Parts: sequence; C-alpha cells; structure tokens
Amino acid sequence: MASISARARSLYRSILRELPQRPLSAPSPVQQRIRSSIADQSSENAQSQMDQAEQYIQYAKAQRMYTTLLERYNPGMSMDEEDKVRLTARRVGMDLPDELKPNNKL
Repeated sequence: MASISARARSLYRSILRELPQRPLSAPSPVQQRIRSSIADQSSENAQSQMDQAEQYIQYAKAQRMYTTLLERYNPGMSMDEEDKVRLTARRVGMDLPDELKPNNKL
C-alpha cells in the first residue's frame, strides 16, 4: 500500500505541474476533484485509475510540447494580416509606404 500511495502522490504532483498555476490557498475545482479522487482510491480500482492518470499526464505533456513547437516554427500564426504583409515585404528588402490618416496633413 505504501508504494501505491507514493505513486499516487507522484502522479498527483505531475498532474498539477501540467495544469495552469494557481496558489495553494485557492485550488481550482479541478485540482480539488483530482485530489479527492486520488485520496479515495480503493485497492481494486486504484491500479486502473493510476494508469489512466499516467496516460493523461503523457497526453498533457504532448499537447504542451505541440503548442510550444507550433508557436516556435509558425511565428506569424498570431499576427494580424497587416503585420504579416509588412514583415513579408521586409523579408524581400522592401518597406511599405506610410499610410496617410484622414486627420494628418502633409
């Protein structure tokens, strides 16, 4: 039983690392639910719940890595169309002309 509780604590900490950071004084409902489900494990069901928790941790790590790589290799994904055009023009050695605003005078 000691190895199960140590493994459960390890899984709980791993899950918390993958969730968004929150102060310990105000845990989210998800954190409370995970803690209660890990604390209330019966010996029959404990192994399958721990296996599911390990699969969730692997999935969450893979999603985090995927998002990181997507942002790294597609930096223009979060830009608006105007910024993309400006940066594309600069890439080929051109600068876009300054746009005249209706209130500005020459």
